[in-house]
This record gives sequence, structure tokens and C-alpha cells, in this order.
Amino acid sequence: MDRLIEKKKWTSKKILTIGSITGIVLLVGASVYYTSGNSKLNVDSERITISEVKKGPFQESIPVNGVVLPITTIYLDAAEGGRVEEKYVEDGAVMKKGQPILRLSNTDLALSLVNQETQVYNLLTQMQIAQNAAQQNTVTKLNQMTDVDNSLKEAERVYKLNKHLYEQKAIGAQEFRQSENAYNYQLQKKKLSEEILKQDSISTRQGVTQAKQLYNGSQNALDLTRKKVGDLVVRAPVDGQLTSLDVEIGQNKNKGERLGQIDVLSGYKVRVDVDEHYISRIFTGLRGTFTFANKSYTLQIKKIFTQVTNGRFQVDMEFVGEVPQGIRRGQTLQILLALSDERQALLVPRGGFYQQTGGSWIFKVSDDGKTAYRVNNIQLGSQNTDYYEVLQGLNPGDKVITSSYENYGTMQELVLKKN
Repeated sequence: MDRLIEKKKWTSKKILTIGSITGIVLLVGASVYYTSGNSKLNVDSERITISEVKKGPFQESIPVNGVVLPITTIYLDAAEGGRVEEKYVEDGAVMKKGQPILRLSNTDLALSLVNQETQVYNLLTQMQIAQNAAQQNTVTKLNQMTDVDNSLKEAERVYKLNKHLYEQKAIGAQEFRQSENAYNYQLQKKKLSEEILKQDSISTRQGVTQAKQLYNGSQNALDLTRKKVGDLVVRAPVDGQLTSLDVEIGQNKNKGERLGQIDVLSGYKVRVDVDEHYISRIFTGLRGTFTFANKSYTLQIKKIFTQVTNGRFQVDMEFVGEVPQGIRRGQTLQILLALSDERQALLVPRGGFYQQTGGSWIFKVSDDGKTAYRVNNIQLGSQNTDYYEVLQGLNPGDKVITSSYENYGTMQELVLKKN
């Protein structure tokens, strides 16, 4: 006998269908809710950082890294090229001024020295021969001058005697004129001899002067060659520590090639790298501070290198006052470089929010602390390691979220909840 089977009202297919429709409705409702008006996001209040905007002392500063260097470094370059024959000291040795470091050999220089010495010797010999010849010539001229003087005196005596006799009618005119002509001849001859002697003297002096100049020039060239040979022994130019010595026995070094350096141990400076963004704001006299062995020390900019490499330029800073005990060349210091004087300003603590906002907006916490809403058109100015300076958009006492906004997307409002 057939029996009537009652149809089920809630089948599994029907339940799944209703569930799907309900989910879609809820999803659409949530989408409408979040896209209508301000978008919201629930945030765990314990996972964010809330800071207060307040007034306080502010000094703009930037963190920079510096390397400790000797106050003065003198580079050792090869004044003359050559082969390394001897090393008298090793890298790191403390040197005294004039102490030899290494010796080079250069056969071309050695040969040039021998040739120069020979040339100077030959010039000296020639100059001595020329001087002797000039002296003998002068003696000859002086002897001739003596003969002329004697002949003039004799002619003068005869002339005067004949003149007297002629006036007394004791001799004839012919004899008197002969004695007069002889006297005038000897007188002219003396004048000519004097002029010749004078010119000879001038010529001799010029010759001697030129010979001396030539000799002195060759002697200076010889001295220079000797100095070049002497420079093959590289010596410490000042007291200090020898560093970066890069030579080996038998190695050839070219003229001008870097051999090493001498670090003057009288003090230290710090070479600092600064981002090129600040190049217009860096000048000599700016100060920075750093901590070493739990004690604070001060540095001051003394020199600026304006050449920019890889987006950075360098400055040299020197210690102001006390120098840390135990500081060593090559150490890296973390320095806080002040870019302004201390002043009162409205401040917001630094945080990760700046990476997403660039300082143009921020989430401000409501008075009841339950929500935080986006505030646009704020303006942040200078900064240091702890704070940003607030120029507009916030007031003292405002509480803002300063932790990272990486997960907030385009949210306009955050709902702060505690788990």
C-alpha cells in the first residue's frame, strides 16, 4: 500500500542557497557602509604610538657619521723613480724628521750625476786657463804701458830742451820740429795704450763674469742632480707615524707615485660625510656633539669640501676643548650636527608616519580617545633626531598617531580598540 511522504521544508540545498544570499547581502552592506562617507578601519590601540604635540626647546640637527683622522697627514711620493733597494722601517713605525724610510736606485740619475760632475770639472779647468791667459795678457799690456810711459818721458825731455835751445837760437827749427813731433807721437801713443788697457780690462772682466756665470749654472745643475740622487733615499719630512707604506724590495716605483704617508700625532680631526641636501646650510663654525665612553664631546667644522660624490660631500671637524682619551685613527663616530641655534617651537615626536605622509597630513586622536581622524594640510618644518617642528595644522595638547601608517591605505578614520 502506497503512503504519502511529507516533503521536507529545509533541505541542505535550500539552506546553502539562503546562506549564500545572506553572505552576499552582508558583503554588499559592508561595502556600502565603508564606501559611503569616511572609510574606517579598526586598529588595536596597543599596537600604535600616540604622542602629544607640545611646545619646547628645539634645535635643528642631523645625524652624521665621521671617521677619526690625524690632524695633519703628509703624503710620501717618489720624487724620483727607481728600484726599491732597501727598506729601513716597516709600516706603522713612529718616525723622526729626516729619518730614512727606504732607498731607491736609478742608474740614469747616477750616470747623469757623473756627466754633470765631469762637465763642471771641465768648465772649472777652462775658466782657470782663461783667467791665467787674461792675467798674462794684462801683464803684457802693463809692460807695454811702462815702455810707452818711459818713451813719452824721454820725448818730453828732449822736446822741452830743444824748445829752450830753439828759443835761444842754439838749434835750428828742423831739429826742434823733430823733437816736437816725437813728443806728440809718444803722447798719442800713451793715450792709445791707455784706451787699449782699459778695453782689455773691461773685456777681461766680462770674460771672467761670463765664465763664472757658466760655471755657477753648471754647479747649480750639479747640485740639483745631487739632490735628485739624494732624494732616492726617502726620509720622513716631519715627526709622525708612518702609515700606508706600499713598497717591496725589488719593486719599481715611478716618479710621483704614492709610497705612503706620515700622520702627525699632535692631534686628531674628524672627516664627516654630509648629504648634499644640506650643502647650502653647512658653513665653518657649526658645531656637533658625540658620545664616547659615556661622555659628551664637541666638534666644530673647520673646512668644507664642496665636491659632491654619490650624493654626499665632506667636512673636516676639529675638537673643541677636551679630546677623548683612547680615541684612535680610523674610528667611526656618530655625530649630531646642529644646523641652527636653540629656540622655542611647537613639536611633534618623530615616527614612522612621516614615511607615508611626508609631513603633509596626520591622524589626530579624538577627545574621547576612541577614534582618530585624518587631518590634512599640516606642515612640518625642520627636524632633529627626536622631533619635527610643526609650522601649521596642529595645536599644543593635540594627540596624534606617530607610528607607521603602512597598513592604513586611504583610510579617513581609525577606530581605536583594545583587545
